[in-house]
Amino acid sequence: MKLSILATLVASAAAFTSQQKTAGSSTALNAKFASKLQYVPCISTEDLPSPGGATSGVAGGLAICIAVDPKGAVYALGDKCPPINQPLSFGKVNDDGTIEDPVLGTKFSLKSGDVVGAWCPSGIGKIIGGAFSPIGVPTYPVKKGKGTIDVQVDVNAKANFEANYWSGILDAQGKSNGKYY
Repeated sequence: MKLSILATLVASAAAFTSQQKTAGSSTALNAKFASKLQYVPCISTEDLPSPGGATSGVAGGLAICIAVDPKGAVYALGDKCPPINQPLSFGKVNDDGTIEDPVLGTKFSLKSGDVVGAWCPSGIGKIIGGAFSPIGVPTYPVKKGKGTIDVQVDVNAKANFEANYWSGILDAQGKSNGKYY
């Protein structure tokens, strides 16, 4: 019985994790649109959390976690905690310059996004985290705009991802190349 519960738990966790591709990934080498870094509004300054807090926003189609350390410095990180992609913005901002995954307990550096300390140290995290290699979260430059917190992202990243996704899917006419009969 315990073995079947464990197998179900691991299978459920694996279903919600992203698969890492080595070939055919969306990189600058096979991108259909050139990389274009821009500062784009993410959240309004009114929505900026108090020191020691975090919130979520969207910039250029990417989920972003805006975290404020106890000293008041603002950081932008990807809002998906590996390995099961729960929101990092639900995490706790610590005095040591990290933000802690609320479910699995992994701490990520606010400056670099790297894993700090143990990988998935919580109870369930030890089971799930053992199946995955430690990986950090992306970080983004951030600045204060006119009434907004702006984050520098590749505004073509979403278009490049979707361009590869839609390739080969049948269009309304039934052809995968987008041409009509």
